[in-house]
Amino acid sequence: MRYPGTPDGRYFVVRGRLWRSSNPALSAAERDRLVHELMSARQAVRTALRAGTGLAEARSRVDRAKVALGERGPVWWTDGAPDLNRRMARNTVYADWFSDLDAEPSSGEA
Repeated sequence: MRYPGTPDGRYFVVRGRLWRSSNPALSAAERDRLVHELMSARQAVRTALRAGTGLAEARSRVDRAKVALGERGPVWWTDGAPDLNRRMARNTVYADWFSDLDAEPSSGEA
């Protein structure tokens, strides 16, 4: 499933909430490497939960990968706009854009 992205490419929306997108300035190879590390780190979290050990380090790996991707930590844009990560789209500067999404028919409708 592909989630709608804001016009400026900074966020995508899941169930009405904004989530920061990866930094588009990353090369495809670097992004792929970081996504692979993120998936590996998430698997390590699952393993640590079952084993009852190593959870803090596994979660730290997830955080480091997400920061490197630009999804957490300092924002990757440079125009001074605030970080609206995890906010409800309807309560942000994207409210009009988001309300227009609901007005558009989905591809499965006639």
